[in-house]
Amino acid sequence: MSDQTTLEREIAVEQRHLDRVYARLAELRRSAADAEREGYRLARVGNFGALVERDAMVFHAAQRRHVLDAEHEGLVFGRLDLRTGQVLHVGRLGVRGENAETLVVDWRAPAAAAFYQATPAEPQGVVRRRTIQSSAEKVTRIEDDLLDPESAPPEMAVVGDGALLATLSRATGHGMRDIVATIQREQDEAIRSPGNGVTIVSGGPGTGKTAVALHRAAYLLYSDRARYAGGGILVVGPSSVFVQYIASVLPSLGEETATLHSLGSLFPGVSATRTDPPEVAAVKGSLRMRRVLERAVRDAVPDSPTELRLLYRGELLRLERAELDAIRDRTLSRGARRNEVRRAAFDAVLAALWAQARTLRIGRLPEQPAFEDEIIERPEFREFLKAWWPRLHPRHVLGWLARPERLRRYAGGILSGAEIRLLTGAWRSLDGEGLTIADVALLDELDALLGQPVRRAKPKRDPFQLAGGVRELSTAADRQRAARAAARERPEDYRDYAHVVVDESQDVSPMQWRMIGRRGRLASWTVVGDPAQTAWTGDPQELARARDQALGRRRRYRYELTTNYRNSAEIFAVAAAEIHRVHPDLALPTAVRSTGVAPVERTVPVTDLPAATAAAARALLAEVEGTVGVITPVPRRDEVAGWLGDLGARLQVVTSLQAKGMEYDGVVLVAPSEIRADPGSGVRTLYVALSRATQRLTTLDPVG
Repeated sequence: MSDQTTLEREIAVEQRHLDRVYARLAELRRSAADAEREGYRLARVGNFGALVERDAMVFHAAQRRHVLDAEHEGLVFGRLDLRTGQVLHVGRLGVRGENAETLVVDWRAPAAAAFYQATPAEPQGVVRRRTIQSSAEKVTRIEDDLLDPESAPPEMAVVGDGALLATLSRATGHGMRDIVATIQREQDEAIRSPGNGVTIVSGGPGTGKTAVALHRAAYLLYSDRARYAGGGILVVGPSSVFVQYIASVLPSLGEETATLHSLGSLFPGVSATRTDPPEVAAVKGSLRMRRVLERAVRDAVPDSPTELRLLYRGELLRLERAELDAIRDRTLSRGARRNEVRRAAFDAVLAALWAQARTLRIGRLPEQPAFEDEIIERPEFREFLKAWWPRLHPRHVLGWLARPERLRRYAGGILSGAEIRLLTGAWRSLDGEGLTIADVALLDELDALLGQPVRRAKPKRDPFQLAGGVRELSTAADRQRAARAAARERPEDYRDYAHVVVDESQDVSPMQWRMIGRRGRLASWTVVGDPAQTAWTGDPQELARARDQALGRRRRYRYELTTNYRNSAEIFAVAAAEIHRVHPDLALPTAVRSTGVAPVERTVPVTDLPAATAAAARALLAEVEGTVGVITPVPRRDEVAGWLGDLGARLQVVTSLQAKGMEYDGVVLVAPSEIRADPGSGVRTLYVALSRATQRLTTLDPVG
């Protein structure tokens, strides 16, 4: 029998199973829809018990129908033929037949672990592992690994050249939809690391660090849903571009409960995308900035009153600047937070006025409480208090640092003169251009230093209260359910996550570690990164201290990924040569596949660069089926985007920093020499940019 006939026969076998799975899926979907309709029908019974039953039926049926709809595409992607003769199909969610027989094993279940972990050296009872590729409901390709040849029956067919490399050679599309089928053993061990403590995953470009981090989040939700769905999982990435890229991954793995944030969006109400030059980011990210901010929050508000003058019963009561400053200093002693001690400051001002009134021996002076009540009622006194000690938002105080004279006063003796000049230049455009990503961590620090204003607690709204004071009839079950829903509501600035995932951790500054750490005080952690790709140019010891403080004393589990699955060997050779400029002895991952296509390296006249870039982008769009990334030096992003116009949704223009963690089928890298020229992290940043492509790489360097 020919290989082609064998392949067709084996595809037909898998197609029959897939047909059975999708037929069963259709039955389950119809059952869920019927249950949903039946739930609504129960409402006609007219008693309260029926209403409670209706709500439960409708909720669970709708939830099940949503899951079945979400996992329709690529539902089954693997098969295990075990030494016992049992056959298991692995997929995105578990499916059972009418008689409770297993049709598909959920990829997160223990029974599916061998699909990722088994090797020829340790087959774990697996004779043949098969990867199944499909489009809609049709099997398009299968690839086999024979792990235990001695146990294989004579009739067992083995087809294909290896599932992983075949999958990686395909176009990636716009997201990371198919990564669940390509997890390898070293990655799977990290994914299934113990849920407590800190799991640290390191590896070079293309080793699947992001895939591990996101699969780990899905695995934890599956293994202990009460803990991780209840407390929540926070995933932090380096940029908004990266977060958009991974946004579809967790839903494709069967999970939608994780919260995704970039470093520029962790502070409520802020979404910063601008980046600072590395030397500026290093200053803003240093722990010394906390001392600068501590001085700022203790200072007088700009343009606030410098004295208080009140005419009381013919006598002038007056508090001058020195006394007002002394009251502020006393009130803010011992770590008091400014927004939380406003009332104490106001009481101190009233006490000082009372003492002065007694010294002046004002006739028929009332007792102190009556005196204070009388003063408080005066509009001019209230206006003074609002101007002298207003409620402060972190954005207000950060704006103070944009005033050169204030910045010099706050930073003197903490930052060098050169560093102060760097910040002065960076914040000169704060009002016009907005915040940078590094500024967001400073806002979060200021928020912690200022505290939250003391506000009168608002009465909680009764969900059964209707307009006009009319209350809806409800049962105890209704109210219990409403209470549980209210308990699950999280504030905008939620900080009690059960698990925190930090991707591209090598670029997280000390101040950013403090920001993330405030949201993970009760959490276990997954931290992934590659030190060789770091853009951080500050103090490495300071960085280590901040990271260790954020992670706490939790137990560490360390994993290293050593195989580059993303890049072709030809592309990674170029990236490796670049990083070896500064780290000649650095151990790099091994690229395991070859396309036979060498990267294209061109130099073009400066005047021809726009046309050459557009031509290269169009050429790659024609050569690859998936995405094409045009990577630029940070200052050139908008300029290059203007050269390209609208070449379609498959093309994305990103800076060399935004490219962190991204993956494209083809890459046009513009002006690599300009990226390399940065004295801080230029070579490392270029190393990252050169390792984003899976199939084609073109570099264009201007000359002249």
